[in-house]
Amino acid sequence: MPEQPIAGQDAEKLLKDYQLLQEQIRIATMQIDQLKLQQGELATAEAEVNKATGKVYVTIGGIIVESDKEAALKNIAERKENNDIRLQSMTKQLTELRTREKQLRDKISQLK
Repeated sequence: MPEQPIAGQDAEKLLKDYQLLQEQIRIATMQIDQLKLQQGELATAEAEVNKATGKVYVTIGGIIVESDKEAALKNIAERKENNDIRLQSMTKQLTELRTREKQLRDKISQLK
């Protein structure tokens, strides 16, 4: 089988890299959507705990246990903070991926 010209091999590599990058963008977008969904769930949980006047129950590893309101709110606040950090990180990563995608798309269009 004859070797492809260097430009052809470069183009093939660029296209594969582009496809991989698109998949990474798709995965990052899904993770961001999931983190946003968790943000909403945590906000709802926080509102419900704040409204509670009696006992508060939390799940720990699939087990429901009684907790005091302050401990439950502290747990929710920690989870919200972790979620926010992850969301910021994933958003930054997505921005970088999209920048790389644009650069790669420009390189590919120059090959045509």
